Amino acid sequence: MSKNSLSSKGLSLSQATSISNLCNQRALEIGNKLGAVNNYSKTVTVGEKEHETVKGRPLPEDVVELLKEKAELHACQAFLMENLKKKDDMLKQIKVVGADHSGIKFPEDYEYVDPKVIAQVNEDWGWDQLTITEYNEFLEAQAYAAHIGSFIHKDSVLDKLRSELPGLADIEWLTIKDGEKSPVKIVRHHTSEGLLKVHEDLAEIHRGYEQRVNYFNAKVKNLVTEENARIAKLNADAQNEATAINNERQATYETAFKKATEELKQVRAEFENARQASIKEIAALKISIDPRFQKVIDIFLKKLPEIPQE
Repeated sequence: MSKNSLSSKGLSLSQATSISNLCNQRALEIGNKLGAVNNYSKTVTVGEKEHETVKGRPLPEDVVELLKEKAELHACQAFLMENLKKKDDMLKQIKVVGADHSGIKFPEDYEYVDPKVIAQVNEDWGWDQLTITEYNEFLEAQAYAAHIGSFIHKDSVLDKLRSELPGLADIEWLTIKDGEKSPVKIVRHHTSEGLLKVHEDLAEIHRGYEQRVNYFNAKVKNLVTEENARIAKLNADAQNEATAINNERQATYETAFKKATEELKQVRAEFENARQASIKEIAALKISIDPRFQKVIDIFLKKLPEIPQE
């Protein structure tokens, strides 16, 4: 129930508590007195002396007034306790209520921007940059360089011919039967000078094709290096752009969050100040005495003048 008799004037908390206890004690006394009545007494005579075995306790002549007093005491006590409880409930309620900060909008988490990074290229990409004519020329030069090189380099056919020729004898002897040998004529097909000339001619041709192979290999490597440098520049620009956007978004977020936090602190501080003022106001409330309970309360106030005033 929300009805109460709390106001700025009346009984203090300590007064109301003390009077409520006194009302309860007095009501208990009346209850005990009325609860002990009976319909008869018993006596027994032993010799010349009469003894009472059951004490007679008839209803008191003021039973009506006692019952009214008892009811009045309980009513007064209930009145005081209800208002004490209401005051306590008001204090509990205001202590659990929180500040309304629904109007304060905290920023949502910002979306982090990832830079669009381009993958680096490899030599396969570089070879794809050559024209079909260039690539076919490379294949041709590579084939010439490989086959001519394998013919003239160390342990090649030409190298073995040149190594064998100086030590080749002009004649050999073949044993036909025991004690008889027949000469074997050796006819040389080449001369050292001729083989040297072949080597030099082929070496010159080989160098030309090998230079073309090296040219195309270098060209591909340069194309890859240049493209990766270009990509690295684009990636760096993309990273810088993303970083700038993220920094700006973070700064905006932090500014908005700080503002909302300060607003929240202000709202909570104002609310707490108002709450403490309300608590102080509620704590100072007294119980305004209903005229119907004034007589009972006055009795105990007069009997207990030592009850401190608040």
